[in-house]
Amino acid sequence: MQLTDAQRLDWLRLIRTDGVGPRTFRGLINRFGSASTALDALPDLTKRAGKRAVPPSKSEAEREMAAAARLGVRFLAMGEAAYPKALHATETAPPLIAVRGHPAVLLKASVAIVGSRNASTAGLAFTERLARGVGEAGLVVVSGLARGIDARAHRASLATGTVAVLAGGQDRIYPDEHAGLVDEIVGAGGAVVAEMPMGWVPRGRDFPRRNRIISGFSLGTVVVEAARRSGSLITARFALEQGREVFAVPGSPLDPRAEGTNDLIRQGATLVSEVEHVLSVLAPLIDGGAPDADGLNDRPETAATPDYWDEIDLDGAPASAPPPSPDAQEADDCFREPRAEPWDDRARLIACLSPTPVGTDELARSSGLPVRIVQTTLLELELDGRIERHGSGAVSLASRAWAERSDT
Repeated sequence: MQLTDAQRLDWLRLIRTDGVGPRTFRGLINRFGSASTALDALPDLTKRAGKRAVPPSKSEAEREMAAAARLGVRFLAMGEAAYPKALHATETAPPLIAVRGHPAVLLKASVAIVGSRNASTAGLAFTERLARGVGEAGLVVVSGLARGIDARAHRASLATGTVAVLAGGQDRIYPDEHAGLVDEIVGAGGAVVAEMPMGWVPRGRDFPRRNRIISGFSLGTVVVEAARRSGSLITARFALEQGREVFAVPGSPLDPRAEGTNDLIRQGATLVSEVEHVLSVLAPLIDGGAPDADGLNDRPETAATPDYWDEIDLDGAPASAPPPSPDAQEADDCFREPRAEPWDDRARLIACLSPTPVGTDELARSSGLPVRIVQTTLLELELDGRIERHGSGAVSLASRAWAERSDT
C-alpha cells in the first residue's frame, strides 16, 4: 500500500481528531474503507455516541504537513513499505508516524534500551557497553531520548544506528537540552520518530504512549536501571503485552534504582550481565524476521491495555468516561524529569554514586566535573564517611550514606 498525498492528508485529519486513537482509527477504516469516507461519517457517529468530534480542517492539516516538511519530517502510514513491520504488528500501532532522519533504519532489527533518568555512573557505563555491543552485532538501538540511560544508549550507538522516540511533537524536543543529540542522531544516519502533532508539548500521559512505540519497534527491551514506580517498567509491560522479549540488568539490593530491574528478573525477565545474554536470545528472532500484520484489522484486542486516548465508543451506545488508567494516573510521577543540573558539585557527584564501585575517570565523565574537582570532592566525602574506597582507585557510596539518601 502507498498513500497518495490526498489520502495521507485525510489520515492525518482523522488521527488528529479528539477521541480518535489507534483502535478507533482502525475501526473506522475497516468500516468505511477510507479515511475520507470516515471523516464524512464521523459527525453522525459521534453524535449517536454522545460525543462531538470535530476533525481539524484540511487547511490545518496542510499547515502541520508544511511545518513538518520545513524540519525535514515525513509522515509514514501503517501498511506502507517504509513503516516498521514490528511496530505495525502491535495492537495500538500509530496509524501515522512523523519521521525525521533516515527511514531505512526503521526497517532493521532493533532492541530497546531504557532505564533511569537519574542514573548511576555504573549504570551509564554498562549501558554504553551494551549499546555498542548490540550495535556492532547489527541491531539498531531504540530509546526515548530522556536523560540518563536513554541518552547514553543513543550516544553509544550513533555509529551503528539508533532511533529516538519522542513524547511530543518533532519541534518540541524534550528535554530541550537534547536538541543537539537529535541533530547527532539524524546526522549519523539514525531517525527520530514522533506520534504527536507538530507543536505538541509532552504531558504525563504522552510518555507511556511513547513507551509502547519504543517496545513495539523492538524485538526485545532491556531495562538497565528502574525504580519500582518507573516509566521503564511501563515499557517492559508493553513489551510483554506485545509478545516481545524482556531483559533486565541486576543491581545492588541497596540501590532503589535496581528495585524494578531486580523485580523483573524475579518475575522471569532474562538477566543481562553481558551483551551475549541479549544476542543469544534475540538471534532466532532476527533470523525469523519481524512479525507480520498485513491489514489494519490483523490485531487481537487486549482489554487490559490502558486507553491513553479516551477513545470514543462508536458502536452506537452513549460513550461513558473510560476508567482511570493506573499508568496515566502515575505518569506525572513516573516521568517527572530530575533537575537538569544538580545544585552543587558535591550533590552532582553523590547523584552519580551507588553501592557499585566505579573509577574516578568514569565519575568525572558521568558528572561532567573535572578530575581534579572529583578527586577533591571524593576526599571530602571520604572524611565525612559517605564513600568507601576499593582497589584500583574505585569508590562507592557507603551503606550508611546510601540509607540516608534512600530515605530522602
